[in-house]
Amino acid sequence: MKGRPLSGVRVIDLSRVLAGPYCAMVLADLGADVVKVEPPGGDETRRWGPPFAGDTAAYFFSANRNKRSVVLDLKGEADQLRLGRLVAQADVVVHNYTDRVSAQLGIDHRWLTEHNPECVVCRISGFGETSNRPAYDLVLQAASGLMSITGQPGGEPTKVGVAVADVVAGLFAAVGVLAQLYARRDGVRERQVDVSLLDSALALLVNQGASWLAGGDEPERLGNDHPTIVPYGLFAAGEGQLVLAVGNDRQFGALCTVLGAPDLGRDDRFASNPQRVGHRAELRQILETLLASAPAEDWRQRLELAGVPCGRVETVGEALSGVGSHLVRWMPTPDGAEQGQVMNPLRLDGEYLPPYRPAPSLGQHTRELPGTGPDESGGMRSRARSGVGPPPST
Repeated sequence: MKGRPLSGVRVIDLSRVLAGPYCAMVLADLGADVVKVEPPGGDETRRWGPPFAGDTAAYFFSANRNKRSVVLDLKGEADQLRLGRLVAQADVVVHNYTDRVSAQLGIDHRWLTEHNPECVVCRISGFGETSNRPAYDLVLQAASGLMSITGQPGGEPTKVGVAVADVVAGLFAAVGVLAQLYARRDGVRERQVDVSLLDSALALLVNQGASWLAGGDEPERLGNDHPTIVPYGLFAAGEGQLVLAVGNDRQFGALCTVLGAPDLGRDDRFASNPQRVGHRAELRQILETLLASAPAEDWRQRLELAGVPCGRVETVGEALSGVGSHLVRWMPTPDGAEQGQVMNPLRLDGEYLPPYRPAPSLGQHTRELPGTGPDESGGMRSRARSGVGPPPST
């Protein structure tokens, strides 16, 4: 953590599954000391496998590196007191409790701010702060309209291959926490961040949402094609398939020249992007006829030299062992297995932020953390400060 931007910031991560843990992991990558508080059974993603590394599912590793783990049974008064001591020493608390669960545990926003009025409290919900409706990513991809525009034309609505609503909610939450930590310099207390998976998924609609708001026409599923840019999709070649992402008329002209059909760029049907969008099917047929004369890899090389955005579809394994291998790090797990990590993609001052601690085993740090045992006074210990700084000495 030393030398990273959030070194000296302590975060209590009360969340589970993905959005909250992902938010806390981003803060940990940036140097925060993140304490993950888990129930006796642990975060359920520890069991979301196979595959497993040792006794822990790979899923858990994806959102919990660089953290410490303590086990507290928050249904019991003694462990609630221990949590209160942890909160009293924290700069940030991240949780995804619904109001119903908060009421059952007796741990709500007031409880948290009573234990530390200067703490930034970040709450991540499924459908908003007043909703007790349970939610996983799939439900929010459906509810937000994202599934309705994903999939093949005439086919079923399809979820994105990763939990994008969870991930983007975690990223928005991390941005909100950083903003509140920065703003805390003005001395305002009880700063709060609220993010819902629904709002985050709606924000992901970007141009598709803007198009509906502008014209009222429902976006359609177009498979790998783009609704307002052509050619932009997956095309068959003589051997294999090629992705073309032609974003302007200059690139389209270069594509036509490489394909041996320079006049195509001056054809009235295809001379500008709006015209190409209006003649999408005709253009696809012409391009795939031209692409059939050579393998996709040959076209990729020639088009890249001409400055035309293009590529091949790689498997996850091919991507992580090839073009993305620089972002992969391996670390030993607490039980002696190995844990692969795709690092945080940020580069600060030209350097990546490699993991400094593997995802913890359940309760690995329960006995070593201050606040998880009784202090000398038997009460709470507040950090009593208004800015970001180092945590109490351990």
